[in-house]
Amino acid sequence: MSDDNDSNDQFPDRLSVDPNSPYYNADILARDVGIRFKGVEKTNVEEYCISEGWVRVTAGNAKDRYGNPLTIKVHGPVEPYFRDKTKS
Repeated sequence: MSDDNDSNDQFPDRLSVDPNSPYYNADILARDVGIRFKGVEKTNVEEYCISEGWVRVTAGNAKDRYGNPLTIKVHGPVEPYFRDKTKS
C-alpha cells in the first residue's frame, strides 16, 4: 500500500514555478509544495534543485527587463514537502 503513496509523493530533482521553464510540473505544484531551505520554510522559492543543493528565491520586488521577478541562487540543503501531507 505505501508503495503507491511513495510513488505519488516523489519530487523531481528540479522544479520551477515558471510555466515557461522545462522544469515546470503543474501536477506536482497543484499539491501545494513547501520548501525547507537550511531548515527554514521559504515561501519565495521560484525554483529548486535537490541534487545540486540550491534554490532560486525572489529578490524583493525587483523585476528584470522582461517584467519577471529577479532571482538569486542560494546554496544549501533543500527539503521539498507536500503541505497537504503535514495537515493530516
